[in-house]
Amino acid sequence: MTYWINGNQCDLLPVNDRAVQFGDGCFTTIRIERGQPALLPLHIKRLQKGVEKLFMPELDWSCLEHHIKQVVEGCESGVLKVILSRGAGGRGYSIDGTVQTTQLLSLSSYPEQYITQRQKGVSLELSPISMGINPHLAGIKHLNRLEQVLIKRFIEQSKVDDALVLDSDGLLVECCASNIFWRKGKNVYTPDLSQCGVEGIMRQKIIELLAESDYNLSCIMRYPEALAHADEVLICNSLMPVIPVNQIQAHKNQPVWEYQSRELHEYLLPKCLTL
Repeated sequence: MTYWINGNQCDLLPVNDRAVQFGDGCFTTIRIERGQPALLPLHIKRLQKGVEKLFMPELDWSCLEHHIKQVVEGCESGVLKVILSRGAGGRGYSIDGTVQTTQLLSLSSYPEQYITQRQKGVSLELSPISMGINPHLAGIKHLNRLEQVLIKRFIEQSKVDDALVLDSDGLLVECCASNIFWRKGKNVYTPDLSQCGVEGIMRQKIIELLAESDYNLSCIMRYPEALAHADEVLICNSLMPVIPVNQIQAHKNQPVWEYQSRELHEYLLPKCLTL
């Protein structure tokens, strides 16, 4: 993995950077293919929204975009993570005096398992770790990801592909690092993320694609049982980009929910793979 900090190739971050001290910042993760950052305008908009919501110092967005394109040039396939930290600060929580955002880029290889999972599908299990409700932080991809760290530990210990995650009220939110959609006939649903969760780039792309299709999309608040009667379930993120779900184990010692159809997945995948 290669790192750049504020435009310079470097892997040392000051210990007083607020990303280290408080997880004070936001990030996005971009799929790289044939030297091109996929859906870059949407990723920039995501970062801009995060900066605005967190009251971070403004930065030169055109300069960041240029640097991103420079870093990925010549990369046949990979992942670029872009972190924006509030920068160096004092001991306490106050943001007074923080005027220079830290820009951290890292380039790594593409997760090959996504290629296999697109073909074979995945299995989900209900996560015992729920997500806290916080409307102010809902939607943005901030650096406080401890819930996902614990959910990922559960996934690895349970030896499942991914976990179905609920909020503290028991409502559907997402998976560990992906958003979720389900279909019943021509009606497609995805969780309302106004209270918690991440508004993923691929989720945004799929919402745009469905608006131009003969499918009817609704963003709703539902308990996980809504998935029991779905014709099809899929998960998505900017790297996958879309993967079908074969089955969900929502309750221990009860039958799994199984899905055979891939109608929506086959419609979306080629469109979501475009740059």
